[in-house]
Amino acid sequence: MSKEVILTGIRANNDLTLGNYFGAILPIVDMAKKRANEYQINLFVPDLHSFTTPIDHSQLQEQIMHNLRLFVAAGLPLNHPDVHIYRQSYIPAHSELAWILDCFTGFGEMSRMIEFKDKSAKLGEERVGVGLFNYPVLMAADILLYNATYIPVGDDQTQHLEFTRDIAERLNTRFGDLFSVPYQVKKQHEFFGNDQGLRIKDLQDPTKKMSKSDETGKGVIFLGDTPEVAAKKIMSATTDSLGVIKFDWAEQPGITNLLQLLALATERPQTEVNKQWEGKTAYGELKKAVAEAITGFLQGLQGQLVLVDDSALLAKLGASEKAMNEVANKTLYKVQKAVGLR
Repeated sequence: MSKEVILTGIRANNDLTLGNYFGAILPIVDMAKKRANEYQINLFVPDLHSFTTPIDHSQLQEQIMHNLRLFVAAGLPLNHPDVHIYRQSYIPAHSELAWILDCFTGFGEMSRMIEFKDKSAKLGEERVGVGLFNYPVLMAADILLYNATYIPVGDDQTQHLEFTRDIAERLNTRFGDLFSVPYQVKKQHEFFGNDQGLRIKDLQDPTKKMSKSDETGKGVIFLGDTPEVAAKKIMSATTDSLGVIKFDWAEQPGITNLLQLLALATERPQTEVNKQWEGKTAYGELKKAVAEAITGFLQGLQGQLVLVDDSALLAKLGASEKAMNEVANKTLYKVQKAVGLR
């Protein structure tokens, strides 16, 4: 691979949300459209990561394909030769490199991972699998197999990226030039710009992000929601008692979240939307405007989803997985040889 590699992925164990669309899918699609001539874009489905926490395994395969269709419906350029989509489990090198990296990873390193602490606290000790504990090692393998240098990461993944850099440098120091080391978090943020870290908030509790793992779903708009269901959720969104509209995350997170959704759904600058609404007192009118905008957005996206050509998608997957197996196996062989397995 002569071009630098941008690598990104999104789990496929739930229906995706507006937060996933505007915070991940759309930025990835825009990046692929704008940067594929200059960089190689690796968009993979981390299906092995999908059951680090409990899921309905009978639904996983359909969810994988459905979420890939969403990327195509959002405009992912399938016909571009430098855009690759592939499923993690279809590249066996991911699993084998992860095991090798495991053997050079300290127990203490994994114990300090904040995301593990948070998720394990919610699940309880009996429900926490080893896969959740060493998830960052598999993530490192996902990156290092392709010598990826740019990886868009949210705040909850920065520790994992730093671990990837550490384990790459550790093995390079011990065995020679095995891996390209991804750029540090600061440079990642500079490269990906304002879309990095975008957080759509829960409609019922705007102090937390809209999450596809939310148990009630009342504050979450899923991309599979009917426009009517989505509108109802928006009309019942939590606001405040201040009585005046202002874009202020600290003091008015509910109102600010609605203003953000309105800007995103109508593809207008946030400053323009704020200028139109700030100072007004009719919260109901703002909710109605947001509901109409989100209804139109969902109708458009769901209409495009119906038109996705599954045969073209499967053909792209097959071609990408063949190409990525070749790249990953080449990296894996270098490592196997270095550690004495070949």
